[in-house]
Amino acid sequence: MTSVLVLYMSKGGHTARISRHICESIETAGGKADMMGLVEANKEGVDWRRYDVVVLGAPVYYGTYDKSVYDFITAHKTELDRKPNSFFNVSVVARTPEKSTVEGNRYMQKFLEFSPWKPQDLKVIAGKVDYPSWGWLDTLMIQMIMKFTHGPTDRSTVIDYTDWDDVASYGRHLLALAEKAPAQA
Repeated sequence: MTSVLVLYMSKGGHTARISRHICESIETAGGKADMMGLVEANKEGVDWRRYDVVVLGAPVYYGTYDKSVYDFITAHKTELDRKPNSFFNVSVVARTPEKSTVEGNRYMQKFLEFSPWKPQDLKVIAGKVDYPSWGWLDTLMIQMIMKFTHGPTDRSTVIDYTDWDDVASYGRHLLALAEKAPAQA
């Protein structure tokens, strides 16, 4: 049975929810999946030998990724490279078709430019606007971003742009990465 580790960084909980949905789709397809936040992975450690595939997911905040994502990658690049692997980002700008692809998502391109790890597989996932659960500064900053990108600016807006069927498909795709990998000695 193929075993997948889904590592993630999440501040507001949406990337964690996406990671959980990925794990559920892997298990529905007959695989085994564990999910682990980066804080937990750093404190508890990861038994990399237990997994056939490793995926890391991170949200985009104000055009970049949390420093903890790059710190984790730097500390564990060797382990990440030893297995079939994938990286997914979560961003509200991916709500538009032209920005929902690896090539069209500038935040994925920035990741590839600045990350010491070059994942074998990449995925862009649209995020969620949830003004009521954000603090005033986050609300103000995201309203400014939304104004420039023609998104919602009403402070009562909650819109989940995530395509959950696509997320489930991505989970099944992760299982296929192990099948395509060369046999390891």
